[in-house]
Formats: sequence, structure tokens, C-alpha cells
Amino acid sequence: MTTTVNSDVLTERGEELRSYGQANEDLGKLNDATVDILRQSGVMKLLAPVEYGGTRAHPTEFAETVMKIASLDGAAGWVAGVVGVHPWELELMAPKLQEEIWGADDNTWVSSPYAPMGVVIPTDGGYRFTGHWQFSSGTDHAQWVILGAFIGDAEGKPLMPYESVHVVVPRADYTIVEDSWDVVGLRGTGSKDVIIKDVFVPEYRVINQADLFSGKVARDAGKTDPIHRIPFYSLFPLGLTSAVVGIAEGALHAHLDYQRDRMQVNGFKSVEDPYSMYAVSEAAGEIRASRSAVLDNISRIYDTAAAGREISLEQRAVGRRTQIQAAWRAVAAVDTILSRSGGNGLRMNNPIQRFWRDAHMGLAHAIHVPGPTYHAAVLTELGVEPPANLAAMV
Repeated sequence: MTTTVNSDVLTERGEELRSYGQANEDLGKLNDATVDILRQSGVMKLLAPVEYGGTRAHPTEFAETVMKIASLDGAAGWVAGVVGVHPWELELMAPKLQEEIWGADDNTWVSSPYAPMGVVIPTDGGYRFTGHWQFSSGTDHAQWVILGAFIGDAEGKPLMPYESVHVVVPRADYTIVEDSWDVVGLRGTGSKDVIIKDVFVPEYRVINQADLFSGKVARDAGKTDPIHRIPFYSLFPLGLTSAVVGIAEGALHAHLDYQRDRMQVNGFKSVEDPYSMYAVSEAAGEIRASRSAVLDNISRIYDTAAAGREISLEQRAVGRRTQIQAAWRAVAAVDTILSRSGGNGLRMNNPIQRFWRDAHMGLAHAIHVPGPTYHAAVLTELGVEPPANLAAMV
């Protein structure tokens, strides 16, 4: 059954979704009701092929939808941001693979991770595949997974120089490791380990990572839509950074709701404390600025692609810096909010602390590590091409 995008679902069922935040954390994955809301909202279809019920929406619509979901429940927003990007990549791959995934059910989810924690060994018609991966967000509700791997020799050792690929595998071929997701934040994402042991993968389910990053995969597939001319590391981080910004918005909402009638120990209402109100207002401005930066950045990149112009290395690097800085800025604002919430803000039944933990967990993702990308960005602004180790996620 095809599901069209329906933003009204998040309005009509938003408070229901918010109410599942603690339940998802306790469960260690999204509950079925949360998954139902995400499916009905159509967020996973925004970047999906139109042939399978998708809309190829403008990436700002995807980002804003992820922000909205994350503001209601951080874990749900994170899963939407991660899983929602995968159809964009899969549309660049073999039509036969797309039909395998979505032919019977175009609501099928595909999880990841991309880190090369496995090895593929070339064989007749494909590869033998083995590995152990961490951080497969939403994996309990997915029927396929995209995994990063190195190409190896006959003994399973990565060939030098390293050559990375993305490998797409059906649920029957991998094992989800239960109890492998015991973390401080984003517990409801169920980002568990997955294991593969000597599985055959046909060649059409594998793509070269360098070709994907360079745009060659899209060109070879004849994909000319602006969305497919956007570099991988401009679009993939968008879901993650949008989730972090949305989580910060959720923390702000929870704090304001809590402060509205809160009495301080000195007998005055919190709203009568000008210093606290100033700090929280400044934090709110920082979160709003982070949101604007993320949306403006991806809009500029999309507009460049839509105009048929090349997205330069400088634009990519500066854009990545903007994404990273937005995430750090938003989380710093959450720290300010929490520090003005009093001791009760840290009680486990207060959603403020859950948003705070989720925000920091999201910031810890490799995509939000600032050093190399910041260095690469300023080098491009100086007209110097950054070395490969600095530009790896640009």
C-alpha cells in the first residue's frame, strides 16, 4: 500500500507521539505506535523514488519534518533522520534491488550503518560478506540494511589501498544483537549491533563508496534531478543535524512548559526571575539560529544543483561546517536550558533531562566531529585543497 506524505498526522497525533518518548526509552527501541505514526506521516517517503510512493521533496521539507518529529520524541526524530535518507541513495542503485526492497511493500524501511566494519571478498557474481557493525538505528523495524565494508583478499584482509563499498543486505542474512544498545541517550532508537557471517551478496547490491561520493553513481544511473546532484555528505548529515536541532526545540518546549507555573525556593515564580528568563530567551534564539542555518545551507546547495552548477569543494566544506556548528550551538543552548531547570529538571520523569541526554548523544555521532571539517573548510576558503584525511566527511 502506498502512503503519501501527510504532514497533518504530526499535528493530529503529535501529542500522542510526545507521550511515547519515555516508553520508547524504556523499551530500547521505537514502539509499534510510534512506528505507525512515522509511517502515516510519510517522512520516510520524502526522499524516496516516486515509482514507490515517494515525492522527491525539497530537502528543507525533509529537514523540517525531522525537526518536528524530534521535538516530540528525540529517538523517533533520529530514526526518521537516518532511515529517511536511505531511499535517496537506494534510488541510485540497481532497479532490480529497488524492486526487491519496495516491490511488495513500499513502506519497507532500510537501516544502516555506513562505517566499514566488514569485508567483502570478490567471488563469481558478487561477494562473500562478513562483519560486525554497531549503531544500526531503527533496525528492529527494518527489513534491509546498508552496511559499509572494505574490499578484501581471499583471506578476508582489506586490500591496500583501502577501497570502501556500501552493501545492501536483506533481513534474512543478518543477525540483530539484542541488548547491544545500552547508552545514555537516544535509547529509544534501538541502534543495535548487526552481524553477518559469510553471506553471498550479488554484485548489483553493492556500490563503490568513492563513486557514490563523487556523483558518478548518480550520473551512471541517469539521475539528473537536483536532489540527486547534491553530494552525499551534504544530504546524509542533514537528517542527523536536523534531529539534533529538533531535540533542542523539544527541550525548549519542555522547559517552557515546566517553568510556566514553577515556584523557586525564594518564593518567586520563575517567570519573575529576569536573569533566568534572559538566559532561556538567549538559548531559544540560539536554537532558532541553528534551525535557520541548517535550512538556509541546504537550500543554497539545492539551488546550486537545480541551476545546473557544480557544487564546489568550498561550498561542500563550508556547508558541512555550518551543519556541525548548528548542532553544537543547539546543544550548548540545551545545556543552558537544563541549568535553569533546577534539580527537578533532572528527575527521570521530567522530559527535559531526556532531551538533554538525547541531544548530547546525537552530538557524539561522527558526523558532528568538528575538527577535521572545520580545518578543511578554512583551507578551501584560503584556496588550498585540504588533504584527504580532513576532507573525508566533506
